[in-house]
Amino acid sequence: MNIGQYTFEEFKAKARAFHGYPAPGLLIGGYMVEMARRPLPEGTLFDAVVETAKCLPDAVQILTPCTVGNGWMRILNLGRYAVTLYDKFTGEGVRVWVDLNKMRAYDEVVCWFMKLKTKADQDSERLFRQIEEAGENLCSMAHVRVEERYRKHKGMGRVGVCPICGEAYPPHDGAICRGCQGEAPYGESFRPRAGVGFADTNQEPQGQSGPRLTAVPVAKAVGQKTLHDMTRIVPGESKGAEFRAGQVITGGDVCRLQAMGRAHVYLEQDAPEGFVHEDDAARTFAGLMAGDNVLPDEAPREGKINFRAGVTGVLVLDRQRLEAFNMMPEVMCAARHHGVLVEGGKQFAGTRAIPLYISQANLQRALSVLEGGPLFSIAPIKPAKVGVLVTGTEVFKGLVEDRFAPVIREKVERLGSQVVAVDMVPDDADMIARSVGKLLTAGAELIVTTAGLSVDPDDVTRKGLIAAGLTDMLYGAPILPGAMTLLGRLACPAGSAQVMGVPACALFHKATSFDILLPRVLAGLEIKRADLAEMCEGGFCLNCRTCVYPKCQFGK
Repeated sequence: MNIGQYTFEEFKAKARAFHGYPAPGLLIGGYMVEMARRPLPEGTLFDAVVETAKCLPDAVQILTPCTVGNGWMRILNLGRYAVTLYDKFTGEGVRVWVDLNKMRAYDEVVCWFMKLKTKADQDSERLFRQIEEAGENLCSMAHVRVEERYRKHKGMGRVGVCPICGEAYPPHDGAICRGCQGEAPYGESFRPRAGVGFADTNQEPQGQSGPRLTAVPVAKAVGQKTLHDMTRIVPGESKGAEFRAGQVITGGDVCRLQAMGRAHVYLEQDAPEGFVHEDDAARTFAGLMAGDNVLPDEAPREGKINFRAGVTGVLVLDRQRLEAFNMMPEVMCAARHHGVLVEGGKQFAGTRAIPLYISQANLQRALSVLEGGPLFSIAPIKPAKVGVLVTGTEVFKGLVEDRFAPVIREKVERLGSQVVAVDMVPDDADMIARSVGKLLTAGAELIVTTAGLSVDPDDVTRKGLIAAGLTDMLYGAPILPGAMTLLGRLACPAGSAQVMGVPACALFHKATSFDILLPRVLAGLEIKRADLAEMCEGGFCLNCRTCVYPKCQFGK
């Protein structure tokens, strides 16, 4: 079977010339590209989306004008062997993929594609014969429409010069190029300096060299100023800066320093060229990391600056950029977990440079990560008017005493909110819906429902909430106890009210998903399915005999 204008053998030759060898995936890709192109109206200006980086992109580049270089082909590596050709203006196109069901008729192709044989055991000639025999019969196709956001071609934007290597790069990558941020594949074997066209191979590797500092015996340091804070540790009692940077050493300090294990000290001096003192680096980092309601220390202590919450609220941190910062050499920043409740005035993070003097190059590396905005902010807890909806026929009829409303009241009032109404209804969806309306009329900004969220036939709380107009519903979370939690919104006279469905397990367990999610809800943070999914790590409660939540790992 031909591949476009080429016979199978002719296309094998083109594949060998372009790709280095006639890879089976490239040969099948040739059939796929032709299948996708054939239904397009003649004269269509098309682009390509390829869902794998293996072989298939080369088939597109051989048979069409679309290439990686001209930007008409986008490799969206989804790990699937599929290609789409589409009208670059409308997005209408055809997707072709390898169909495993159709492939079953060709055993050697199956063994190759599913990696059931090693390359040494494959019968290459038989494999090529089956590919030629099958041709387009290995694939399926469907008409699709590519979304506009994938059709847009990104412009190159302005060009800057990296201050570390001196090479051109797009400034939106940061203050320095991505290679100098640590993504270059050469390690430290190639590290050109700004303005130098070739690597200086005589330079010491970054992080292994530093400024030359002179240490003097403590007895000769009397009357001089210390270069940095010096820490004294009394095991089990205290740890702190016994001597501060810039402090004058007196005769009486000599014995104290020796008792601390200091036989030599560094004396105050100007920062060596190309380096920054740890205190100055910490101040710079802190100024860029702190966002809303975050208070950094006024001055570093022992080279470190800590951050405190300006108000009681939920810690919001940019985890990806925090990790990127810690990927940079000679710096660190540690923090509590995203989403935890932090009391006003309490510390939650700290940062510093690791060495006494950090190189300017590594400082710029770290600052490039921080250019995107603050790493931390505190979303303040906002008091809410809460309506509690207790569901359960057994409670409604008085067969069982309600113990849920007091539990909810205690938890919301602890966070500064007020319960404005409590209603009790049986397991009846219509009555639940009507009760929601009553609570909204009473001014509830947050409605908390209790129980009725399991798989039992009598549990109809969710059905009743939907009947009342529930939107943006998230049902279920990877948190134990409290997996069958519910979140959503309801229209109300004030705009919209939030909804939290609390499963029955909250009657037994002191801490559940409700305790983890309530602060975020009261802080006005949007909770998406992805946010819930991230809670899978740390979302398993150990059910300790004596519960000490939140001073434990649950929800962190």
